[in-house]
This record gives sequence, C-alpha cells and structure tokens, in this order.
Amino acid sequence: MAFISSRVSQKIAAWLYSLWKFSRPHTIVGTSLSIIGVYLIAVVNGDRLNAYAIAPILLPWIACLCGNVYIVGLNQLEDVEIDKINKPHLPIAAGEFSYLQAQQIVAVTGTLAILLSSAGSFWLFATVAISLAIGTAYSVPPVRLKRFPFWASFCILSVRGAIVNLGLFLHFNDGVPVPPSVWALTAFVIVFTFAIAIFKDIPDIEGDKQFNISTFTIELGKEAVFNLARWVVTICYLAMAIAGISGVVGVNSTFLIVTHLLILAVFWGRSF
Repeated sequence: MAFISSRVSQKIAAWLYSLWKFSRPHTIVGTSLSIIGVYLIAVVNGDRLNAYAIAPILLPWIACLCGNVYIVGLNQLEDVEIDKINKPHLPIAAGEFSYLQAQQIVAVTGTLAILLSSAGSFWLFATVAISLAIGTAYSVPPVRLKRFPFWASFCILSVRGAIVNLGLFLHFNDGVPVPPSVWALTAFVIVFTFAIAIFKDIPDIEGDKQFNISTFTIELGKEAVFNLARWVVTICYLAMAIAGISGVVGVNSTFLIVTHLLILAVFWGRSF
C-alpha cells in the first residue's frame, strides 16, 4: 500500500511540475509582480486600500494567472512542431501532456479567467477579456499575429505594458484618476516589453525559419537584435532614473535613481 501511495504521489508531483512548465514560470512571476506592484501604488495613491490586506489582491491575481496560463498554453497548442525544435522541454513537445490534456487545461483556465474577472469590477473584466482576445489573436490562425514582427511585439507590449498596468490600477482604485507614477510605470513597461518581445526570438531562430515565422532576429540577425534590445533596456532604466531626478509625484526619487542605475550596471555586466 505504501508503495502504491508513493507511486501516486510521484505521478501527481510529475504532473504538477509539467503544469508549472506549461504555465511558463517567468510569465507567472511577471504577472504576480505586476499585480503586487500596481496594488501597492494604488495603496499609496488612495485611502481605501490597506497595504497589508491580502483579500483585494486574491481575485485579480487568480483571474490574471488563469488568463496567463490560457494565453501561453494556447500558444503551445499552436506551436507543437515549432517547440519540438526550439523548446523541446515544454510539456506537449516532450510528450508529458497529450494534445487533449493541454486543450482541457487551456479551456478550463480561460473559462475561469472570464468567470472570476466578471465577479470583480468592470475594469478587471475588461483587463482580462482584452488580454485573452489579444493572446488568442497572437497565436491562433487565421490571424496568428506572431507571424509578423511588428504585430507580435505590439501584442506583447500592449498587454504587459498598457492593459495590465492601467486596467489593474483602475480596478484597485475604482476608476480614474491615474497618477503620474502609474503612467511612468506603464511607459517603462511598454518599452521594456518591446525588448522582451525581440530578445525572446533570438534562441528560436531555427524553428521560426522552418515554419515561416518572420522575426526581427531572422530579418536583422542575432547580434543586431541583441544590441538593439540591450540599448532599448538601457533607455528604459535611464529614463526611470531621469524621472526620479525630475521628481515624479508619488515616488521616492533617491530610491528610484539608485536602484535603476544599479540594475542597469548589473545588466550591462551580464550582457557581456
């Protein structure tokens, strides 16, 4: 009996690990930090929220995570053959999930994202619904915007940069006004996400070539795209330091300047 129980536990652990990989952990971390960061900004700019209260974060966090899994899962469903070349460790490409299992996960998380967000505010529902619509257009034929470098980048930066930050702040703040600190954050993430959008295609060049996915890496070359993305990130961090010098309302200028210049220095060191 103990042996059977151990086998079952191992299977469950393996399935959960595959689900973790399927959810693309770096996007889960990014989504979670976005929600926490925007919530804390809303706390600072209003008097209706408590920085130590967990309840206001739970619904948008779970709804956005479900939406996150839907978007990245849908992309994997449409890219199985490409992933076998570019990302063979992903669960469908590696055979850890069947195509049907992956479809079920995507269907459940997409449905939960809509249902949970609809239980919140109009702003939360709009944030999740628009993000899911853009994520679907990014991956699914006949639209499949990921085939085009400009539109692929636009999809990623519009969701990560504008829709998530502005939509979540409006949800937490119960509407307008949007303070300068949120506009600064939104502008930073929009430009930063462009760098992510082109950086991520560098290691995927072989599969993208074989399946006619046009990317800046294919058109310009790896080194050119790497250097472009490095300078885009540099501009982002320098702009935030300048924003600190200019005294953006609602932020600690010294902290903003020191942290962004320090991270920029580490980034440049790592980039070599």
